Amino acid sequence: MSTTAVLVIDMQNGFLHPEGSLARAGMGLSDTEPVVRAAENLVAASRAASVPVLYTRQVISEGGPEMSAAWREAAAPILAIEPRMLSHGSWDAEILDRLAPVAGEKVVDKDRYDAFLHTDLEETLRGLGVERLVVAGVLTNVCVESTVRSGLERHFDVAVASDATAAYDGFLAPSLAAMRALFATVAPWAEILSRGGGERIVTATR
Repeated sequence: MSTTAVLVIDMQNGFLHPEGSLARAGMGLSDTEPVVRAAENLVAASRAASVPVLYTRQVISEGGPEMSAAWREAAAPILAIEPRMLSHGSWDAEILDRLAPVAGEKVVDKDRYDAFLHTDLEETLRGLGVERLVVAGVLTNVCVESTVRSGLERHFDVAVASDATAAYDGFLAPSLAAMRALFATVAPWAEILSRGGGERIVTATR
């Protein structure tokens, strides 16, 4: 049984589709096609190797936990155009069709940047016997980095697929550099999978 799992973070219509909330608000990420294609390849290769694939969705639920003032301020231009941005059950919150989970693949709905917070992600990974987590998705410096740091604190060996993650201009490289320095292996997805867990830049103290 594989002790590695792949976690695809927030690759949702709202963030990446040309008709999603960010694009409609004029805040769409630029040049994401190579990133989505790399994520597709990562998922396909993982499935072929019987490596578990899990997904997260950032979901805003009515009556759910209140988002921070900083988040509300940042999201205000988007919410003015798309009040149901990432709302539970909406098309905006769904994962891109190209990356849609198949039967049996876990989807974790989250209400914070850190995918471990307020979710059963850690319990699910422990149940699968996962020791090493390969992370892809968006945004690199927000939910990806928050989850990577949290994963390391929970004693997972973490790797970030550098070609399968995206952020706004000016944020990608610094975030990858910060994670590479102390928190994770950072490399293209194919290189990470080919290592098979043998090479780790960071190993959590148990």
